[in-house]
Amino acid sequence: MPAAPRHEGLLASLKGLLGTSLGLLQNRIELLGIELAEERGHLLTLVAYGAAAFVFLGAGLVFLAVLITLLFWDTHPLLVLSLFAGAFLVAGWLALRQALCRSRIGSKIFSASLAELRKDRAALSPKDTTND
Repeated sequence: MPAAPRHEGLLASLKGLLGTSLGLLQNRIELLGIELAEERGHLLTLVAYGAAAFVFLGAGLVFLAVLITLLFWDTHPLLVLSLFAGAFLVAGWLALRQALCRSRIGSKIFSASLAELRKDRAALSPKDTTND
């Protein structure tokens, strides 16, 4: 008869371990979802402000270029138009270069989830019991 309680104890321990593991996995998935929602909100805000800035600054630069061109229309219209075209091309090239540079930088999305998963893995990995 002693074998039956031992078997039930092992089964109960395995069920407890499985329950704990599933709870841990659920917590990590919930954390991942929270981080994803935060990142989505941050990205949407960034895109909205960036689009508004792009539209307003672009319109302002075009009107400024037209204004200055009209001021110099009688003396050097082609020179002024060439200078503005060159300035806009250089600014566009610099912005493209910055965008490409920033796209190569790794994202920090899910960094908290990854850190917690690393802690979990370290806690669950077998410990080195040898003493030097």
